Amino acid sequence: MFLTDETLRFIRQHADDDVRALALHARTLPGVDLPAALTQIAGLQTLRTKVPTWAATEGILCPARLSLEQCSSEATARYKADIVAAHAGPRRHLADLTGGLGIDCSLLAPLFAEADYVERQEELCRLAAHNFPLLGLTHIRVHCADGTAFLADMPPADWLFLDPARRDSHGGKTVALADCEPDVSQLEDRLLEKAPHVLLKLSPMLDLTLAVHTLRHVSQAHVVAVDNECKELLLVLQRDGTASAEDVPITCVNLTKHGGNGTAFTFTRQQEQASPCPLAANLSEYLYEPNAALMKAGAFRCLTDAYGIEKLHPSSHLYTSNRLIPDFPGRTFHVEGCGGLGKKEAKALLGGLSQANLAVRNFPDTVASLRRRLHLAEGGDTYIFATTLADGRKVLIRAVRTTVSS
Repeated sequence: MFLTDETLRFIRQHADDDVRALALHARTLPGVDLPAALTQIAGLQTLRTKVPTWAATEGILCPARLSLEQCSSEATARYKADIVAAHAGPRRHLADLTGGLGIDCSLLAPLFAEADYVERQEELCRLAAHNFPLLGLTHIRVHCADGTAFLADMPPADWLFLDPARRDSHGGKTVALADCEPDVSQLEDRLLEKAPHVLLKLSPMLDLTLAVHTLRHVSQAHVVAVDNECKELLLVLQRDGTASAEDVPITCVNLTKHGGNGTAFTFTRQQEQASPCPLAANLSEYLYEPNAALMKAGAFRCLTDAYGIEKLHPSSHLYTSNRLIPDFPGRTFHVEGCGGLGKKEAKALLGGLSQANLAVRNFPDTVASLRRRLHLAEGGDTYIFATTLADGRKVLIRAVRTTVSS
């Protein structure tokens, strides 16, 4: 992509401006490619929050909006690099077979002496060839090719990275690896012939348990959330890894957009199934809500063993204790009260409250209808949980936050 000096100057001058307003009101200037400039301004504004290192690099060019929406954030890309760095063994050669915008490749490649970036779309390859040297990544070779075809002829590598795309272009639910392109379940043996380690990035819409059972060489699984929104499922395939699916360690982590790592929690399906998971006879002083990564992974029973807490109900996925657990991986609340849904009980519990953050967990009503019923506006510092206790009672729990999300 070639941009004139006038276009680059326009981009710098309007880097903080509203792109829609610019599109409507910017006057035509000699030498300025306005559509290209608007694409770059919008892209750089997205990169500031999603990939700040790229945004701070002079001369970085951005693709169309869709590629930016689908690319990894810097926080999740750094987490992938941490996974690779934690493994023993040589790190001479990396091949990223589904390059995309190159965010993941740019964070993984510094760990290796050489790297190959492979991408089918010519525009993304041109951008990668332009951006990587600006980031100091002169050892990455850019290949405009199909990743599966490249795999057949490439030399051995130490690590492969793949980010299979969902085949459903209409946004429908995708739960199986066979619904992705490439289908890693069909490529597994070929991948591990080329490299002893393979890192897979999967959509959070996929069924993690199904993926671990489908692939035969999973050595680790990671469920990654950012600011309590599940973003990625990561699987590490290992050439000599043949552990039972029930014994694969699953690590759940909730990152922040700025790269902070919350409390990581690791468990196995066997541990989850073996946990006695005590249920609370009564609500205690503190209430706990697991973060999005734990909810996606299905780490429900084993949390009681790990943190000495009790579950409110087998299906409520809320926990309680009389002792504060400061490192619980999720949100922690101090309980102010609990009551039934009867008019008098609800009125006494709410005590004239006009607004609150309302959540429904294992409860036969929606947030919207319950909000109308309780006459509560959204907002404030108070939280109301509508849930079910172990004895089957439907209750409202009034609480306030005690810690930040982890």
